[in-house]
Amino acid sequence: MGVKGFVEGGIASIVAGCSTHPLDLIKVRMQLQGEAHAPNPNPAVHNLRPGLAFHNGTATFPGSINVVRQPPPVRVGPISVGVRIIQQEGVAALFSGVSATILRQTLYSTTRMGLYDILKQKWSDPKTGGNMPLSRKITAGLIAGAIGAAVGNPADVAMVRMQADGRLPQAQRRNYKSVVDAITRMAKEEGITSLWRGSSLTVNRAMLVTASQLASYDQIKEVIIEKGVMRDGLGTHVTASFSAGFIAAVASNPVDVVKTRVMNMKVGPGQKPPYSGALDCALKTVRAEGPMALYKGFIPTISRQGPFTVVLFVTLEQVRKLLKDF
Repeated sequence: MGVKGFVEGGIASIVAGCSTHPLDLIKVRMQLQGEAHAPNPNPAVHNLRPGLAFHNGTATFPGSINVVRQPPPVRVGPISVGVRIIQQEGVAALFSGVSATILRQTLYSTTRMGLYDILKQKWSDPKTGGNMPLSRKITAGLIAGAIGAAVGNPADVAMVRMQADGRLPQAQRRNYKSVVDAITRMAKEEGITSLWRGSSLTVNRAMLVTASQLASYDQIKEVIIEKGVMRDGLGTHVTASFSAGFIAAVASNPVDVVKTRVMNMKVGPGQKPPYSGALDCALKTVRAEGPMALYKGFIPTISRQGPFTVVLFVTLEQVRKLLKDF
């Protein structure tokens, strides 16, 4: 029964991941918007008092340095980002890194779905018809998400880099040929530890996503059936899964933005990394771009999480029916 849960979850996750990959790529590109406009590390500029803020382009004081106010970054929406990718890189670019997505879903999602299913079976209360209290659902999601993320982090780093590569100038692109090439080169050029760069963020995000997504799906589905709103069928599955996708997107987007930036940062030999860690990245992002920068890419996130979660659980329910006799 335990192995069956891994197989069912893995099949559903790969189908959902591949079908929504273009939306995930657009989300990553949007989350990296404005990253080049990080605060100037020059202490002479940072130590200016608020009373010396400049509202014009340049101000000069006797014996002082020129202070140039950088123009705000141009923000574009998900449709514009998608159109720009197609115009500049071609339609196939929307599926950049899809091999990494398949590997990530095979490692990460298969693990979390299978573990959650095992914990749900062990912790379910027979007195309530096999249902599990919400607190136990959340706990099971947190545990399954953490373990799944730790297993799948190398594929996650490769996926983010392959998706983001097209936004870089030609001379700076990594040009990974496949997920295997990406992981191999990262290990050789940056050390084996680079494969787990941002792993704390990946684990935190996975815990939030799995706990909110799987727990809320099961809970909403149970309530709909118990209240007699709909019977156990496609309508119930779509309603519960889309609601679960929205909850997961709201809970995980800030961590996802920081995770994307930490994983994508390029560190050359002997160079200081742009971010010293997750907290440093979050603080620099908020200082440079404002608090709402942590919700960059939310529209494509919910646009992706909604369909992803619907496809995931609808496919999962159908796979369970097909494999019920095994």
